[in-house]
Amino acid sequence: MYYLLKDWVGYAKISGSMAIKVSRKDQSEANENIIRRFNRKVLQSGVMATAKEGMRFSKPISKRERRLKAILRDKRKAEKAERMKLGLK
Repeated sequence: MYYLLKDWVGYAKISGSMAIKVSRKDQSEANENIIRRFNRKVLQSGVMATAKEGMRFSKPISKRERRLKAILRDKRKAEKAERMKLGLK
């Protein structure tokens, strides 16, 4: 493992323009410190946030579907209020 990380340089590249580079400061720097610095730079750059935004994208709901959901929501709210009046949960 040490042999692989001896001259280790970390890169993260998203959408062509964002690149993060971390290299060893000196030969005595621990591997964990290099990885920690790399992870910190990735978090600070917002690369992960951008990638996660793409994962969470959902298609906008149509006007008809929004209307149907609102009607259903009002109906359920009225049923719950009626149950509360009767003393049921």
